[in-house]
Amino acid sequence: MPLKKMVFKPGVNREVSRYTSEPGWYECDKVRFRGGYPEKIGGWQRISTSTFLGVCRSLSSWVTLGSIQYIGVGTHLKFYLEEGAAYNDITPLRATTSAGDVTFAATNGSSTLTVTDSSHGAVENDFVAFTGAASLGGTITAEVLNQEYQVAELVNANSYKITAKNPSTGVAVAANASDSGNGGGSIVGKYQITTGQAYEVPAVGWGAGTWGGGTWGTGLSSTENIRLWSQAQFGEDLVFGPRDGPAYYWDATNGLSTRAVALTSLSGASDVPTTQRLVFVSDVSRFVFCMGTNVLGSATTDPMLIRWSDQESVTNWTPAATNQAGDLRLSKGTEIVSARQSREEILVWTDSSLYSLQYQGPPAVWGANLVGDNVSIASQNAVAHSNGVSLWMGKDKFYMYDGRTQPLPCTVRRYVFDDFNTLQYDQVFAGTNEAFHEVWWFYCSDDSTTIDRYVVYNYLDKTWYYGTMARTAWMDSGLRDSPLAATYTYNLVDHEVGADDKETGTTTAITASITSGQFDIDDGHRFALISRVMPDMVFEGSTATSPAATISLLPLANSGSGYNDPTSESGNSSGAVTRTATSPVEQYTGQIHTRVRGRQMSLKVESTAEGVRWQLGSPRFDMRVDGRR
Repeated sequence: MPLKKMVFKPGVNREVSRYTSEPGWYECDKVRFRGGYPEKIGGWQRISTSTFLGVCRSLSSWVTLGSIQYIGVGTHLKFYLEEGAAYNDITPLRATTSAGDVTFAATNGSSTLTVTDSSHGAVENDFVAFTGAASLGGTITAEVLNQEYQVAELVNANSYKITAKNPSTGVAVAANASDSGNGGGSIVGKYQITTGQAYEVPAVGWGAGTWGGGTWGTGLSSTENIRLWSQAQFGEDLVFGPRDGPAYYWDATNGLSTRAVALTSLSGASDVPTTQRLVFVSDVSRFVFCMGTNVLGSATTDPMLIRWSDQESVTNWTPAATNQAGDLRLSKGTEIVSARQSREEILVWTDSSLYSLQYQGPPAVWGANLVGDNVSIASQNAVAHSNGVSLWMGKDKFYMYDGRTQPLPCTVRRYVFDDFNTLQYDQVFAGTNEAFHEVWWFYCSDDSTTIDRYVVYNYLDKTWYYGTMARTAWMDSGLRDSPLAATYTYNLVDHEVGADDKETGTTTAITASITSGQFDIDDGHRFALISRVMPDMVFEGSTATSPAATISLLPLANSGSGYNDPTSESGNSSGAVTRTATSPVEQYTGQIHTRVRGRQMSLKVESTAEGVRWQLGSPRFDMRVDGRR
């Protein structure tokens, strides 16, 4: 019988059975489709040996007038600016004490110090830096005290505990019997803004809610939301803020040694919002928006209210006949979730609708049109925008907006949403990979509280694929040479670099695989015997001397029987395809001898070694009819 050439449909389809997906692909990991054919994705490597504190949820890059490139890095503990592979802490301060308000107390043999500061307002994991302290008399010297600390334990509204450490090594320092002082009367404590949560935390009972909340002996319940940031450039400066917190401003002319400050503290600040769910700067005429903010002249927050500053101003938010500051309230939904700049409009998502904001000029300035109703959105960061089209993950499907709102057909919808931790919607984030015409979404599988999955839509080929990967934020190449992502090892990594995983600086192989649906002869009327496979693979981009991938055949007695055990009949069911030369043409294993019999078959391609990249073409099988049993 002549060789049978197999051309599989591009993309992965999990909406139907393995047999119905013939001749297509059913499973994959770390694989994409280029021109309709599967290939291993590129590798990644860390941008520096430096790390930051906390789980990063926001990345944004821009260049100053002095041609300095910065990346805003917002974590659940701090806010940094990355420049030159270093993370510079610009986290704003919320309070600075008067000299002498703070005192220390030590216990002999313990590295735990009790800090007393009336109405300190801190919570566990908050950061505070001390200056002006004197030695306690022994090992707890002035150098040990005068540095930044993280609150280790909250005692009450007037005191908390920290762990004394060596300022050079970070190693804990135990007090001795001579440490009986309190640090003197010149101590100043500078408290950074309250930290957030790394992921959604349902809290019930003692410790839930605010300090002193509830009645004696009665526990409270609350949900501690994860810390999400929004950030936008205002010229060469940065406007940013945590969700449900104040907005802050960092002035590039002051340099990296200067912390950001609250918008409300800037000179000339007038009616600046004191809270926001999302801060945004428009492309048109440069207005600063606060969405889900407090009502003008009130401390009451309206989660559906949008306020904007005067044109070209971060400080003037007082509406007047002589400026363009103003506000409007959306009506469909209960809260604003996200916003993105699109072509000649700003798109605003509530929890049940999509609005288009368009500049109208005075007196209304901005107007809102409802462009999508009865839609959902998974999180603030679940939206990606490419070539005038916005795509986002909802809570049970995907959507797109290109002038009209519509569901995005998805061949892996059931696979994604049937294994999804719905308590962690807020962790979902999207990002584009324009070099490959892709939109990526990252999310938590059902039994995970951290991100461990991704799903990809190729908008050029209209195909879907998925895999496993732990990332917390994403930024496309833009001003950089490659996409950038944040990891749970508290660093940033460049993607599509090389062939391996270099997240920690140690080279590790990336395991990539793809498995087809089931194919057969004559609709499975007869069994088939495959005695030979003629691979069609290339290994461009590989760094290994002899890169290889394994091709396996997985036979079944019928479509519902499960794979045969053993898979082959006194022969092989798999073989390695190894490149042996690259010139004058790429040469690799020409044929794999097998002895695999089944009514249906699946093809699997996998690579597990370092330095390997591959693309599969159209393999051929030496396949003949082998009876009806």
